[in-house]
Amino acid sequence: MLAVENLEVVYEDVILVLKGVSLQVPEGSIVALLGPNGAGKTTVIRAMTGLLDVHRGRISKGRVTLDGRELGGLPAPKIVEAGVGQVMEGRRIFREFTVEENLKAGGHTASRADISEGLERAYAMFPVLAERRKQTAGYLSGGEQQMLAIGRALMARPRYLLLDEPSLGVAPKIVQQLRDLIVQIKESGTSVLLVEQNASMALSIATHGYVLETGRVVMDKPAEQLREDDDIREFYLGLRGEERGSLRDVKQYRRRKRWLS
Repeated sequence: MLAVENLEVVYEDVILVLKGVSLQVPEGSIVALLGPNGAGKTTVIRAMTGLLDVHRGRISKGRVTLDGRELGGLPAPKIVEAGVGQVMEGRRIFREFTVEENLKAGGHTASRADISEGLERAYAMFPVLAERRKQTAGYLSGGEQQMLAIGRALMARPRYLLLDEPSLGVAPKIVQQLRDLIVQIKESGTSVLLVEQNASMALSIATHGYVLETGRVVMDKPAEQLREDDDIREFYLGLRGEERGSLRDVKQYRRRKRWLS
């Protein structure tokens, strides 16, 4: 199990971003982490993958563990070697490299034989990348770049894959393909923590879900129960603009609608 326990994260030694966050990603699962912009979702992933220090952040309290082994404080490459991979928001591919060079970069610690095997797996999973293997990655479509970013992360054969907003900026048709792909990744033996604002997509494939708001977990339920929760349905499907400030606003919003009717 990959777990976060009572995690507090501080940026610049001043800003407390996470306030006692706990969550678990059991082996063989897809876990959804939902929440509005600024809730702290990306910070959770950075803490789990050793990238906090790059952004002048640090864990001030709590633990990140894999099968009970402490990961907090380890450099990012060691966390990858331990079996935790990440696809960052915005894809972050090497735009000047070819598709194949990007994939090989994901397996930079592997042997030549493992890299060759990883390329075969990636091209089987993403046939479009096989067709474009010699193409410069910056010329791929948004959806193709997202597939490349996922394929690159899978080159290291992670036990756990952390996906940060994979549906961001891609066409609805590609979102459906990514949804099916995430299920395929789980079924191939890699558990997934899925950070998403597309709650409908995330909860349709997740086994469990957490809702993060202003650095705290405000809901923690099986995905099926979250899908049926009235507050979740109102917040993600019924509110817009300034009224969508927090999940707690939902009850006030619903009361106003009843009063006006």
